[in-house]
Amino acid sequence: MNLPNCPQCDSNNISRNGIIKERQRFKCKDCGYNFTVEKMGKSIESYYVIKALQLYIEGVSYREIERLLGVSHVSVMNWVKKYQVKIPKQTLYHPTYKVMNHKELAEFFASRENLKGAGMVVTELGDKFMLIKWERFKK
Repeated sequence: MNLPNCPQCDSNNISRNGIIKERQRFKCKDCGYNFTVEKMGKSIESYYVIKALQLYIEGVSYREIERLLGVSHVSVMNWVKKYQVKIPKQTLYHPTYKVMNHKELAEFFASRENLKGAGMVVTELGDKFMLIKWERFKK
């Protein structure tokens, strides 16, 4: 069996040290640190976590992020809490977004009329692109 490296000192001088909550416990012989290995489960790539947090900061709702990335809105809420992400207060502008492929994005930028306004961000979503544009609220 391949023993894991110590998370404290990265040593591979490890021995088994009992079982805690049905999980194997290990002890580092170099630094004396006791640890268990993370259980293998369904994990989400950090790419999706970062994209979800970016979209949240841009003002996209949890449910919309779920539809766009295919990640549960509850997961997005948990990441927002975990990383303590706060949205800046915004009262004059609201985000609108479009998901486009490369050709549609090039056509969008070819028109000068589309470049006027409050600002925009383009972010990659797999093989597509998301354009987030801010528009003023009508009074």
